Amino acid sequence: MDDATSMQPAPALEAHLGYWIRLVSNRISGTFSRALQEQGVSVAEWVALNQLGSGTALSPAGLADAMGMTRGAVSKVLDKLQFKGWISRTTSQEDNRVQLLAVTRQGKRVLPELTTIADGNDERYFGALDATERATLRTLLQKLADTHQMHDIPVD
Repeated sequence: MDDATSMQPAPALEAHLGYWIRLVSNRISGTFSRALQEQGVSVAEWVALNQLGSGTALSPAGLADAMGMTRGAVSKVLDKLQFKGWISRTTSQEDNRVQLLAVTRQGKRVLPELTTIADGNDERYFGALDATERATLRTLLQKLADTHQMHDIPVD
């Protein structure tokens, strides 16, 4: 490398796509996290409740795998949801080592309220895009996630 090459300034941050993705992602997720905190809910609690509310029968281990969290970390999230009365845990009749998780009536009432917060956050940030632009952005982000095998549900 000659002296002229080594003396060139580093490219501006704004030249990197990662900069823009991080800038936008941090703002979107930060706003969402604060809105949930106002309701006394963490993002991890919202994700877990949403996953369980989707009708997918999951054990704590299955939920941990889906969320990309340790079983211990998911157990703490589930403890908080159970304390709030939003989920129940029962022991499987087939295997008493397995817990089955279910959303309670109270959890089913709060889930739409939390979903409204998520929808509002999306609208706040993505409302500037028309339907075609949103679909294109979703397709591109899904392509990147698939290419790099990013399948864990983001919780932070």
